[in-house]
Amino acid sequence: MSALPAIEDIQTEPSGPSSPLAVALEVLFERSPILINVLEPQLSAVLKSKSSVISYTDLINDALEEIEKWDVTAQSEFISGHPRIGESKNLSTLSASEQGAQGLKPTPPEVLARLQHLNACYERKYPGLRYITFVNGRNRAAIAEEMESMLGISHSLSDVDPEVESISPIDVEGDEWRKELSRAVYDVGQIAKSRLGALGVH
Repeated sequence: MSALPAIEDIQTEPSGPSSPLAVALEVLFERSPILINVLEPQLSAVLKSKSSVISYTDLINDALEEIEKWDVTAQSEFISGHPRIGESKNLSTLSASEQGAQGLKPTPPEVLARLQHLNACYERKYPGLRYITFVNGRNRAAIAEEMESMLGISHSLSDVDPEVESISPIDVEGDEWRKELSRAVYDVGQIAKSRLGALGVH
């Protein structure tokens, strides 16, 4: 499991793509270009302006404040740094643990297939967004049911029903789309704070 740098190093070391801050952001939020190229330098400037040593919880809150200032395209790119629910390849150790990919009981293949289909349905309804949820110990079958409820889809283990093309996209940047984006950003923050607990840091 990835270790976090000392919080003091994050505040004192220079900004850069391999800085202690960049390493911490990658552990907490999942690596993505916008995380390293945009958030890291913005957040570094914020942290350098603080006179006292912050906590990792403060760091996450400051990061979310910066992200909420971005335009919706940048926020959408940020949440897309997280893997899709049910993905099993190229997961960070923390993502794999959170999604139950390393559990004693492997996720049944039909549940994985259902999640793949639900992700496609979600991304059809919310163009440019990726479904993010704070798993909080739930298994993938429970997340599939959550996605079905959110999309107004009947519970099933079908990997073709409903047809993706039957889902009507909502207006990009409309009120419902923006509300869902805000919820996703909030849940990314919840995931990051949960990771602190898993790493024994606060």
